[in-house]
Amino acid sequence: MSTTPPLARVDAWAPEAGTERVRAAFTERFGTDGPAPGVWSAPGRVNLIGEHTDYNGGLCLPIALPHRTYVALRARQDDVVRLASAQEPGSGGVELRLADVAPGTVDGWAAYVVGVAWGLAGQGHRVRGFDAVVDSCVPYGAGLSSSAALESAVAVALDATFGLGLAGPVDAPDDAGRTVLAAACVRAENDIAGAPTGGMDQAASLRARAGHALLLDCLDASVRHVPFDLEAQGLALLVVDTRAAHALVDGQYAARRATCEAAAASLGVATLREIAPDDLDTALDRLAATSEADVAEVAVRRVRHVVTEIARVEAVVALLDADRVRDIGPLLDASHTSLRDDYEVSCVELDVAVEAARSAGALGARMTGGGFGGSAIALVEASDVEPVAAAVAWAFVAHGFTPPAFLVATAAASAH
Repeated sequence: MSTTPPLARVDAWAPEAGTERVRAAFTERFGTDGPAPGVWSAPGRVNLIGEHTDYNGGLCLPIALPHRTYVALRARQDDVVRLASAQEPGSGGVELRLADVAPGTVDGWAAYVVGVAWGLAGQGHRVRGFDAVVDSCVPYGAGLSSSAALESAVAVALDATFGLGLAGPVDAPDDAGRTVLAAACVRAENDIAGAPTGGMDQAASLRARAGHALLLDCLDASVRHVPFDLEAQGLALLVVDTRAAHALVDGQYAARRATCEAAAASLGVATLREIAPDDLDTALDRLAATSEADVAEVAVRRVRHVVTEIARVEAVVALLDADRVRDIGPLLDASHTSLRDDYEVSCVELDVAVEAARSAGALGARMTGGGFGGSAIALVEASDVEPVAAAVAWAFVAHGFTPPAFLVATAAASAH
C-alpha cells in the first residue's frame, strides 16, 4: 500500500481570478451590450465551535473562509431578474419578476438570490430587476455555507448597485448596515429557500474580519472579533469535506429546531440560552417530567447539547483570549461527542474523519456545520497537515467511502 494516498485539495481562487471568471461568464451569457457589470464576492465559513446554538439564542464562533462566491451583476430598469450560474452550464438560466417572488414560488439556487432582493424590499429598500451570473469555489454541499456566501455576495452587490448605503466601504465596513443585510439574507434562506437555519452563516460572511474569529451572540446579533492567527502559533485548521450528502431542507434540521423551541416553551424560557449550566440538571429533570418518556428523552438530549455547547464556546473564547489556542482541542472533541450522541447530527463519515484525525495527532477534531454529512475540522500542528490528511484519506479507503477533499482554513475577510 502506498504511503501517500491521493489527496483532493480544494484551493481558493485568487480574487483577480475569481473576478475574471465571473465577468467572462457574464459576457458569455448576456453579451456586451449595456454597461459592464460590477463584481462582488462573499466567503463561505467554517465554524470553530457553537453548533446548533444560533437558533437557540446562543453563542457561536465561525471564521470566514478564503473560498468565495463571486457575482457579476448589472441593474435593469424593470423588475425582471435574469440569472445564470457557472456551476450549471447549459441550463439556460432563470428568469422571473421580483413582483412574483414569495414563499413557495422559487425553487433551487435562484431562491437564494431573488430571496435577498425580496428580503431587502421587505425592509423598505428600493431594489429593481437585475441580470446576474455567479461562480464559486466554496465547496457545494460541504457544510461550509455555500448558500450564505451566495446570499451575502448578492446582498453587497444589490447594496452597491442600488445605493442602499448599508455595507460601507471595503476598508471601513459598516457593521450596523451589514447586520441589516444579514437579516435580509436570513429571510431569504428561511422564507424563500425554505431552510430554517439561524443567522450564524450570514453573520460570518458579512461581518467577519481577516485574522479573527467572529464571536456572535445570537440573542442580540452583537459580535466581538477574537484574534485567530493559527499560522503565528505554528498550527493549522484542516477541513475535511467528507463528500457525504448534506442538506438542510430535508426535515431533520427543522425537527431539531422544533424540538428545542418546544423544550424552551415547556421550561418557560424564550430560548435555551436562558438555562445556565449550573441549572441544567434541574431543567432536564423538569423537562423529563413534562411529556411521554420517549419524547422527553429526546428533548433532554437536545437541550443538554445546546446548553453545554454554549458553555464550550465561552471556554474556547477564554482560551483564545489567553493565547492558549493549543488547549482548545479537548473542547472540540467534546463538541463532536455531544453532536454525535445528544444532538444526533453526525454520520459515519464524519465520525471516521474525526477519529482518524485524532489518531494521527490532531489536537482536537469535530464535525462542523449543520451535520447530516458535510465537513469536519481538525486542529493540527502545521507540520502535520499532510500526515493527518493522509490518515483520514486512508481511513476512508478502508471503509469504502467516497474519497474526501481537504482545505486549510484561514480567517479571511468578509463580503465586499
